[in-house]
Amino acid sequence: MKDTPNKFSFAKVYCKIFGHKLKVTKNVTDHVHEYKCANCGQEMTDTANGFLAPLTKKFKDTNNYIAKIHKKRKNRRLRHYAKAS
Repeated sequence: MKDTPNKFSFAKVYCKIFGHKLKVTKNVTDHVHEYKCANCGQEMTDTANGFLAPLTKKFKDTNNYIAKIHKKRKNRRLRHYAKAS
């Protein structure tokens, strides 16, 4: 559901005043996560410098690529430890 810019929402006003109530929706890596506000539904992600930024298409694609690389490296490490045992 896409919100139009002219649509009034009490949830958005609440978040503007008190801040977002973010919940983790996806663990990209151990340190990078995607979040969604429980009130207004805005999606955010961690950036390279540690701040939160709105989750755009570019960030979503980047996070998917990073998750794929992280998963491959994690599996490779697990296989290495399994051989050593």
